[in-house]
Amino acid sequence: MSGWKGGKKKPLKQPKKKAKEMDKEDTAFRQKQKEEQKKLEELKDKAAGKGPLAIGGIKKYGKK
Repeated sequence: MSGWKGGKKKPLKQPKKKAKEMDKEDTAFRQKQKEEQKKLEELKDKAAGKGPLAIGGIKKYGKK
């Protein structure tokens, strides 16, 4: 090892991201995605309230 390296090396600074300008199509697409996500969450809530689907399942008998 030749030379002395002191401290941690700092990562290079990344350029700041520019805000993207959104078209009408982009805003409509994002709105549609949000609505679909809300519908899925509502369906999940309804399904969670009913309880387990398979109550019986496979019965395993062990040796006594």
